[in-house]
Amino acid sequence: MAVNINTVYTTVLYILNKEQRGYIPPAEFNSLAVQVQQEIFESYFPDGNQLNRVNQNNTQNDTEFFNMFKDNAYKLYPFEEETSFTYNVANTGWIYGGSRPLYRIGEIISTYNTTNPQYDSVTQVSSKKEYTEVSKSKLTSPTNQYPLAYITNAVVTAGSSPQVLLKISPKPDVVKANCVVNPTNPNWAFTVGTLGQYIYNSGTSTDFQLDISEQTNLIIGVLKYAGVIVRDPEVIQVAMQDAAKVEQNEKS
Repeated sequence: MAVNINTVYTTVLYILNKEQRGYIPPAEFNSLAVQVQQEIFESYFPDGNQLNRVNQNNTQNDTEFFNMFKDNAYKLYPFEEETSFTYNVANTGWIYGGSRPLYRIGEIISTYNTTNPQYDSVTQVSSKKEYTEVSKSKLTSPTNQYPLAYITNAVVTAGSSPQVLLKISPKPDVVKANCVVNPTNPNWAFTVGTLGQYIYNSGTSTDFQLDISEQTNLIIGVLKYAGVIVRDPEVIQVAMQDAAKVEQNEKS
């Protein structure tokens, strides 16, 4: 379940206005919302690595609903997708074909369906230097059963931004990969009332894509940056203290 953006915005405004500490207009709130959501999203990866070490030391709580490593992984599920890559002749490589911005590439499966036997091969990823050295050697040259790849980027369309490009040897017929994509940017949309007030428009708004458990962290994160905007150090201090308490509670 995602976090409702209006709930976060109205809570932030309530806290700021309770003691007349300032006001954050929608445009500024939306910018802060994007930043905070991305920060929380990116924190899942180092947090997961840390929690996995606890798991390996057999000190993790494995009770149902209380395994923090599984909880952290659960928060990433909405951003995982198996995506097909499309071969680009000009760059002699495979480009990401998903609709959402790519964040990380996980397991790559190269399919060779015009050969006998056919293979759906897990593809090892290396650096470009290793790829070149291995490919040139007759003893270690990649095969349909054990393909090799490296990840780079290329300008596919003139004037556009570079796209992720997979170079795979031998050239497969189909390429799929388990990917993590970036969350969609949240947006608090509105109409203007007769008195010039902003009226929340749920139909054109975009909620946070993070799990509902992150609602408190989102509010605290926005308040932290809001304190900078309204130039109130007390707002920043309180928000950072609360954030530290939440983080300590989650990792202890």
